[in-house]
Amino acid sequence: MQPAMKRSTFRPEVLHYRTVQRELSIRERVSGRTFPSIFQAWNAAEIPGEDKWTSVARHDIVFHAPDFFGLRWDQRFLGLATSFTPESIAAAKSLRQRLIERNPNIVILAELRYRDAHRSHLPDGHAWWMTKNGKPVIGWEEGGYFLLDFANPAYQDHIARQSIAVIATGVVDGIMLDWWDDDESRISLIQKIRRSIGADALIMVNANDRKVPRSAKYINGLFMECYKSSSPDDWKRITETLSWAEASLRQPRINCLETWFVKSRSDYALMRATTTLVLTMSDGYCLFSDPNPLPTPDHLHDWYPFWDCKLGKPTEKGRNLPDGSFQRRFTNGLAVYNPPGNKPVTIQFSRSRLAASTGTAGKRFTLPSGDGDIYLSTL
Repeated sequence: MQPAMKRSTFRPEVLHYRTVQRELSIRERVSGRTFPSIFQAWNAAEIPGEDKWTSVARHDIVFHAPDFFGLRWDQRFLGLATSFTPESIAAAKSLRQRLIERNPNIVILAELRYRDAHRSHLPDGHAWWMTKNGKPVIGWEEGGYFLLDFANPAYQDHIARQSIAVIATGVVDGIMLDWWDDDESRISLIQKIRRSIGADALIMVNANDRKVPRSAKYINGLFMECYKSSSPDDWKRITETLSWAEASLRQPRINCLETWFVKSRSDYALMRATTTLVLTMSDGYCLFSDPNPLPTPDHLHDWYPFWDCKLGKPTEKGRNLPDGSFQRRFTNGLAVYNPPGNKPVTIQFSRSRLAASTGTAGKRFTLPSGDGDIYLSTL
C-alpha cells in the first residue's frame, strides 16, 4: 500500500534550522541524529521542484567524488594530483557550511578512485594502469572504466597522499572506497590510508553484503550495496553482515545499507523492510534506490514520506521475537521488521498507535512477510 502520510518539505528535525553556532564533531553528528536515517550513495533523491542541495541535505550521510562538493584537483590527470586548487577549497567549504546549516548532523565523505577509473585519470601507458598483453583491462564495463594496479606499493602511497589532501581541505569528514574485499593488496592500502589520515577521520568501504574481518579495525562503516535481496536467504545474510558490522567496526560507526527496487520505486513493502531492518538491527543508515542495471545514473531514488517519521532515538537494542519478527523501541514509537519467508505477524498495543505505512490509528496491526512498519505514539 502506498504511504498515506503527507510528504514533508524537509527532514523534520531540521525544519527552519538556518544558523549554526558551532559545527558539531563527527561523533556528535553521528550520535545526535534521530531516526530513520537516510544516506545518499553518489546520486541524490529526485524530488520535483526542490533545490538540489536541499535534497542532498535531507540525507544524514552523503558520499560522492570530491568534485561533487566543488573540490578540483590541481592536475590535468586527476590520478596524479595530490592537492586541490585554493579557490575550489574555498567554494567547497562554503557548500559544506550550507549543507550543515540545513542538516547539522550531515556527514560528508569523498570517494577516492583506487581500483578503476576513466582513461583520462592517468596518462596512456602509465605504470599504475593494470594491463594484460600490453592493453588496459576493463574494470567497470558499465562506466567504461579501466583497472588500476592497486597492488603497486608506489600507487598505494599515492592514494594515501590523496587521502591526506582531501581530509586536509576541511570539506569532508572522511573517505569512501568502492569495490572492497579483504585481500592482501587492499589490506596494505587501508593500513597506509589509516596511518596517513589519523584516527579521527572516517573510512567507509563497499563490501556489498560480505563481512570483511581483516579490514574491521581500520574502517568505520560498510556501504552494503545489497544487489541480491530476492530470497529469504539473501535477507538472512544481509542481516548477519549488518549485525557483524555494528559489533565489529571502529567507532563512530556509520554502516549504510541499500537495497534496489524489483518492479519500481513503488515497491513500498521492500522499501519499508529495508528501512526497518536497519532500524531494528543497527544504528545505521538506509537507502532504497534504483537497480544499477538501469540505463540511468546509479542509486537515484525517491524520497518517501515513511522516512519523515519522527521516531526519535532508540531506547533499547533490537530484539528477535519468537514470532520471527525484529522489533526495537524508540522514544516516539516502535519499529518492526518482518523478514521475507516469515509468516505474517500481529502487533498488539495497549494504547492506540499510528501506523506510518498508512496513517491508520489502532491497537492491533498485522504485518505481512517481507515488510516493515513504524508504529508511532499518539500521545
